[in-house]
Amino acid sequence: MLQVEEHTLTNEEEQIKQEFEALLDDYRNTNHRQKIELITKAFNFANTAHKGIKRRSGEPYILHPLAVARIVVREIGLGSTSICSALLHDVVEDTDYTVEDIENLFGPKIAQIVDGLTKISGGVFAEKASAQAENFRKLLLTMSEDIRVVLVKMADRLHNMRTLGSMPPAKQYKIAGETTYIYAPLAHRLGLFRIKNELENLSFKYEHPETYRQIEEKLAVDEEARALFFQEFSKPIKLKMAKMGYEFFLKERIKSIYSIWNKMSARNIPFEEVYDILALRIVFKPKPGLSEKDQCWMLYSAMTEIYKPHPERIRDWVSTPKANGYEALHVTVMGPMGRWVEIQIRSERMNDIAEKGLAAHWKYKSGESEESELDKWMKTIKELLDNPEPNAIDFMDTFKLNLFASEIFVFTPKGEIKTLAMGSTALDFAFDLHSDLGMHCIGAKVNHKLVPLSYRLNSGDQVEILTSRKQTPQPEWEEYVTTARAKTKLKAYFKRVEKSTIIDGQKKIEDALAAINLKPENENIVRILNHYNYNQRNALYLQAGKGLLNLDDISKVIFKQKSQNVFARYLKIPFVGNSDSKQSKPVGTDTVPAFKVDRNKKFILTEENLGVNYKFAECCHPIPGDDVLGYVEDSEMVIVHKRQCPTATKLKTNFGQRLVSAAWETHKALSFIEVLEIRGIDKKGVLIEILKVISEKYGGNISRMNIETNAGIFVGRFYIYVHDTEDIDILCKNINKIKEVNSVHRIQE
Repeated sequence: MLQVEEHTLTNEEEQIKQEFEALLDDYRNTNHRQKIELITKAFNFANTAHKGIKRRSGEPYILHPLAVARIVVREIGLGSTSICSALLHDVVEDTDYTVEDIENLFGPKIAQIVDGLTKISGGVFAEKASAQAENFRKLLLTMSEDIRVVLVKMADRLHNMRTLGSMPPAKQYKIAGETTYIYAPLAHRLGLFRIKNELENLSFKYEHPETYRQIEEKLAVDEEARALFFQEFSKPIKLKMAKMGYEFFLKERIKSIYSIWNKMSARNIPFEEVYDILALRIVFKPKPGLSEKDQCWMLYSAMTEIYKPHPERIRDWVSTPKANGYEALHVTVMGPMGRWVEIQIRSERMNDIAEKGLAAHWKYKSGESEESELDKWMKTIKELLDNPEPNAIDFMDTFKLNLFASEIFVFTPKGEIKTLAMGSTALDFAFDLHSDLGMHCIGAKVNHKLVPLSYRLNSGDQVEILTSRKQTPQPEWEEYVTTARAKTKLKAYFKRVEKSTIIDGQKKIEDALAAINLKPENENIVRILNHYNYNQRNALYLQAGKGLLNLDDISKVIFKQKSQNVFARYLKIPFVGNSDSKQSKPVGTDTVPAFKVDRNKKFILTEENLGVNYKFAECCHPIPGDDVLGYVEDSEMVIVHKRQCPTATKLKTNFGQRLVSAAWETHKALSFIEVLEIRGIDKKGVLIEILKVISEKYGGNISRMNIETNAGIFVGRFYIYVHDTEDIDILCKNINKIKEVNSVHRIQE
């Protein structure tokens, strides 16, 4: 027995040694100043600290920090400081060593990054910390101090996603949900496109395994045909590039499974109708004496001599790069067999930034005074932190506005270019220039024409902001703005105004009580609350401060005459707290849940227990067969959501410890109304054919239907009673057989 254990240990040590050697090989292949000794020291320290500890998968724990360090150097392109931080990132949290120990051995910079990683370990998303904005603020604070903290955290999350299979399903949903919600958009914003795509794909794989497998199989079937098409399409391009004397390489880019599914869902189309699965990337070595921008356009000209371009699908991110640093020239051309193909033209430098992200090159700043887009973004993050939302979900939503927005480019009156999120209004632009301009904005001139504050800007607009010192923000302004910066500034302003109004209202009520010789005691305030029908003091004070209450009632109605009942003073008056308190429950009304949900086991959705220990979410109306999960309320009632439901995504991010994995038992007794959208050619008798399939072949009942026709095309919505998704699939298959029908889709209303 002892020999076996010794042999196993030797194998593990060999595996650890091989991984460390692979890390050093990755590091030696970079242009970074070689600090092999420092990295070896960090590895030996971490290896000793984690000795004997295993991951859930059963492998030695040290293999996780090693894998994170390899992602840091190979896929993000960082150097020795970040590699050491990655190797040490779990030491302070999981062992007896402190940040001071790290600082003494490895210096202040590595200690600062490890400290930042320890603070956000779990942190934002830890079991006990869910739904607390403070933990999310830690992530952003550490990011604004040193971007490398978040980059190492990104590598940590990527490796956790790659090894998520060893986790129980409920944990998988939680981790996949927060990855889709925050980490993937953050990777996108930092320019880490490959990591962003992989995070989205892996999240999708665990949330919708069956759909993922189906798309994967369809891509595999089409692989050979794609390879032949790519060969034929790229042949004349290779000849042209060689003739022009360029060193280059071509790369086939396949749309990710998650992106394909997203497009299918957004447009309600089948896999076969996603036409932009394939793209071609040209990466060239620039010739001396000409700018990269000029050479990109020369290559564009050469490509459009071979293939005809789509006039509306040219994307120029060479003249004005994206906010995350992305530079490239995209053009969609008509290839062989009438197929549209996107060509992406990049220099080697542009490709490096696109692959590894602007953030990976933060240290190469030339010292110029001009701020990079990343610096500007960091500034808006710091502003967000000054006025955080008290509600974690709202705060994260506001932050996310800064992550996934596409950009437009507008000009100031002096011709200075500004980058804004798509959908930005004139008021957003005012706040982007300066908070003071936003607060006093009365309108704007766009291309020399007067427009209102709510006017949506377009790329290329020249915008002049008009202000007045008498102007102050109005409540409806919150509906006019779309950017996180403007929303945060307005919310902070209205919060200050509200606080002042509440203080003013409280004084008015206390003065009204003092006028009839009464003190603002709990008993008196409760009588006033009951009279005006409010549950919370601050709500009452706010209305009083706004002058919306007739305070004469205090002396003339509420306290007009004392009750003649001598026992009245002994009656208990319920306590009502401030605006953060909820109305108290009557004594003895607390109910003990009839059962307790085992959150480590799969929750089975039976017909008998519907309404007893689970119910369906109103936001997404799941039916048997949908991919679902459960959210356990305080009462132990389980609310069942579709896994892709936006509300479920927020729950996964903020209340991960309340999630349970859910599975359907056979449901054929209950019926649910589902909506099928049917499109086709408006030919005589087609409606009768559809009704025949639904009622005769399928035996289904129609709740109602709505049909519109236009220029020989009809679109119908049929509200049909079904038992589960299998019924829907059978129905769609049979309706699709009707010659005149073009498409049938289940839609969510």
